[in-house]
Amino acid sequence: MNNIPQLRGARYERLVLPNGARLLHERDPGARSAALGVWVASGSRHERASEAGASHFIEHMVFKGTPRRSASTLAAQMDALGGQIDAFTTREYTCFHGRTLDTRLREMADILGDMLQNSRFDEPDVANERGVIFEEIDMYEDTPEELVSDRLLSAVFKGNALSRPILGKRPALTKMTGEFLRESMSRRYLGGDIVVALAGSYTPGDIDCIADIFSAFAPGRGAAVPQARYASSVAVKRKNLEQNHFCVAFPCPGIADEHRCALHLASDILGGGMSSRLFQSVREDRGLCYSVYSYVSGYRDTGLFSVYAALGRQTQGEALRVISEELAKFALGGVTEEELACAREQVKTNILLGTESTAARINALARGEMYFGGADTPDEAIARYDGVTADDVLRAASCLADRSLMSFSAVGKVDAAESYLSYFE
Repeated sequence: MNNIPQLRGARYERLVLPNGARLLHERDPGARSAALGVWVASGSRHERASEAGASHFIEHMVFKGTPRRSASTLAAQMDALGGQIDAFTTREYTCFHGRTLDTRLREMADILGDMLQNSRFDEPDVANERGVIFEEIDMYEDTPEELVSDRLLSAVFKGNALSRPILGKRPALTKMTGEFLRESMSRRYLGGDIVVALAGSYTPGDIDCIADIFSAFAPGRGAAVPQARYASSVAVKRKNLEQNHFCVAFPCPGIADEHRCALHLASDILGGGMSSRLFQSVREDRGLCYSVYSYVSGYRDTGLFSVYAALGRQTQGEALRVISEELAKFALGGVTEEELACAREQVKTNILLGTESTAARINALARGEMYFGGADTPDEAIARYDGVTADDVLRAASCLADRSLMSFSAVGKVDAAESYLSYFE
């Protein structure tokens, strides 16, 4: 199944600005748009307990106005670009990104630069946005698929900032003032921790403009984060839901591990799609659930290989037994060449489809720079997956073999944890 054509494109260019910020750009001659993103190494795991949720709060506040632009002016100018500007926060970074026509690129870069360097943090805006974040927390609490995973992380990395929710918690958020958030941002948004990525259609003059804007950040780097250590844990939360939601997890290497491609292929084969083993055995063959899948959560120094399922109370026992059996077979028996070829084909297709999206390209460029010191070209990424063997996948799946390292999270009208763990003995 090696019939996907290889992409022969020019490699991106990398500039290091005087303040240490890195600017990556990749031109697409056929594009009429440009995507621009700014990644800052400031996520929830960079926060002290007293400032939990600050990174996400800052992400919200930079849209509330600068001395040059009020919040309404910012919104109007973003809409006038005809494109979009958005942001998100993770445990390890915050990203601000936008996409517009190439003729409006400098305007978008100026808006992003102004937001990230000159946000006002006025107290009335802080109070209003705090309320918005509280609503976001409530919405999140009503999303059990997210909640069960987050509670798992809180348990297995207890005592480390990696365990804290990205949105923060009300007691800490209530104490945050505009001055507090402004000072926190000044400590985090430093040149050495910033990656700017651009893809699509642009000119050398556009590069000079963007470089000038992001050279204005103060040089330096933020403090290193403490290493996270995994501890096998169980987290059960009773909640009035129609279904029970479960996560089973095992420790695995971090995002930059040399065997990461084998690990992701293992997850795809086990529970990544409709042809995966879990989907076929739990849903298609037995009709025990609607949703079941596996996924890898990768961080700089550690990771989790997890299986999620939403189950009815009447079927949860049998479904968990089948999941346990599939995990054991997968960890001990490995995969077939046909399964591996199919998984490779899916990954390679996604890589090549991503080259047609400037938004996907800036994400690949920035994450490659942040975690590996450089991004793969599409050809290089495909070659990595082509080099994975069935034995490599078996070694990657060995993290699922030791049940003493397993962790478990459940949310819903759930029973005692011991009754569920018995299915995995």
